[in-house]
Amino acid sequence: MSTGKGMKSIFVAGATGYIGARLVPLLLDAGYHVRALARAPEKLRNRPWAKHSNLEIVKGDVLDQSSLQQALSQCSAAYYLVHSMNPDVGDFAATDRQAARNMADAAAAENLQQIVYLSGLGDEQGPLSHHLQSRTEVGSILRRGPVPVTILRAAMIIGSGSASFEILRYLVDRLPVMITPRWVDTPCQPIGVRNVLHYLVGCIEEPKTIGGTFDIGQPEVTNYRALMETYAEEAGLPRRWILPVPVLTPRLSSYWIHLVTPVPASIARPLAEGLSNPVVCQENRIVDLLPQELFDARKAIRLALDRIKQQQVETSWIDSGEINPAEWSVPGDPCWAGGSLYDDSRRIILDAPPEEIWPAVSSIGGETGYYYADWLWRLRGVLDRLGGGVGLSRGRRHPTEIYPGDAIDFWRVIDVQKPDHLLLTAEMKLPGEAVLSFRLKRVEGGRTELQQIARFLPRGLFGILYWYTVMPFHHYVFKGMLNGLAKASGKAVLRGPERFKPDSD
Repeated sequence: MSTGKGMKSIFVAGATGYIGARLVPLLLDAGYHVRALARAPEKLRNRPWAKHSNLEIVKGDVLDQSSLQQALSQCSAAYYLVHSMNPDVGDFAATDRQAARNMADAAAAENLQQIVYLSGLGDEQGPLSHHLQSRTEVGSILRRGPVPVTILRAAMIIGSGSASFEILRYLVDRLPVMITPRWVDTPCQPIGVRNVLHYLVGCIEEPKTIGGTFDIGQPEVTNYRALMETYAEEAGLPRRWILPVPVLTPRLSSYWIHLVTPVPASIARPLAEGLSNPVVCQENRIVDLLPQELFDARKAIRLALDRIKQQQVETSWIDSGEINPAEWSVPGDPCWAGGSLYDDSRRIILDAPPEEIWPAVSSIGGETGYYYADWLWRLRGVLDRLGGGVGLSRGRRHPTEIYPGDAIDFWRVIDVQKPDHLLLTAEMKLPGEAVLSFRLKRVEGGRTELQQIARFLPRGLFGILYWYTVMPFHHYVFKGMLNGLAKASGKAVLRGPERFKPDSD
């Protein structure tokens, strides 16, 4: 299939990730035909560029050799932007090794001309953190195959929504005095996300990059203390006091990051371990091959803050979680489908069509809150965070825009059908599974029946006790939430809120 600039399709593995979901539209704008691989294609299908004529969204998994090879058919080049980073889910390094072997074998079988891999920066001759070691190992495995591999090695990527930048942002925003590990003075050479994307696109346009390994970073070497000070200046904050102490290990640092920032300890730990390694470019050949304006840390931070202020965060690390469909949550499922199933279903009739109610529904969470008793939601978030959960600190990527896979505080969007349906699954610590859905049904006279349905599948006796313990709060919170949604929409309430029994789908 020859398309776009006379080439076959460009394959992107990791298209739903932080970098991948920004790279795909740039490739489309450059005139390429793009095949985007996703385990959950629904995470891409509502994106503004999802209906582009040169885009194919395919379902597949790099751990599934057959689906990967099928997805690579008729492609000329591939981006490999896949990394595991959660040490709590098995051996992430072993998972990365298997995925890399599958990619190398599938690329060879389909006779690809080039693989572009975004790796981590670090001195390969010295001791590396487990995470950086794994990223280096993936590059080596890809190179064992016959397909030429271009490797870009980057340190911290500064951009709105990146995990590293969010750690920096929340630490500096929230703490006027910071007790930090010794790595605060470790040399590093970060790079702005726009510069990374320029290099990624350029690698398939410049033949001299094929088969090469390139270190990418801003021109100056800095350290994390200087980055914190620069962030405070750009954010208009008073000077922050930074006190490094030797007793804070990467593990202790990850727990501290978990409490202060939205980044959970499981992700913070490998990042914190990596921060102890000097990450400095050993060469800069790519500067001449793919020239561009390289932002220094100050400008990269300023651009990231501008994106956040303008509410234009394209992708965020919080949206990279899996979508786990809760089949048991569908109305009409028999009670034996997954055990005892409890629900709290309420509805309200509003004097307006669904299109005029939807903006209030799609804005729930984040800075908007939950329209009623937000102090209770905040308390639940604090308790969840202290218990090792995600809490409310993740917020949301955009105040009104919403896609499947997006995180909203301690919820994950499973399904969104504008302006009819929003389904959220709970990611807070619970003795069971929970979902919250909103349905907007048209009724006679141009009106809307707004249904709010909370369902809970308990785990054991403690789960059942939990449900009955929180039931009194549900009456208070959920009734108030419906009234709050009505008030936020500015539409008259014709009936309700009232309890009801949902119909089967």
